[in-house]
Amino acid sequence: MTKCRCAMCDCNTIHADHVSSAKSRMLDDETLLDMADFFKALSDSTRIKIINALDDGELCVCDISSILNMTKSAVSHQLQNLKEMNLIKSRKQGKEVFYSLADQHVREVFEISLAHVKEEANED
Repeated sequence: MTKCRCAMCDCNTIHADHVSSAKSRMLDDETLLDMADFFKALSDSTRIKIINALDDGELCVCDISSILNMTKSAVSHQLQNLKEMNLIKSRKQGKEVFYSLADQHVREVFEISLAHVKEEANED
């Protein structure tokens, strides 16, 4: 476990201009809750694996099951969660359903998170 390198403020001074500026930029509670739910959806390693698999393009449940070495039922359950959270979308082609990332934002969040994690690993 790493120790916190956070510096504690040793004063009781409130910088009113900074506080006022930050308060004026604060998002409303509903938006913040929606954002927390978005990140909560990404907090599961299986869902991240699915997003990783879909980062290159659409796949069906069978493809994802094979990639992740999981049952179709388990993958379908996670796909349902991701779809409810608007992180993926689906399209039906005959009897098959293909899944892809909902939009470029999901891809960007995944790729930025990956870059951040790799950057932190290189700093150690």
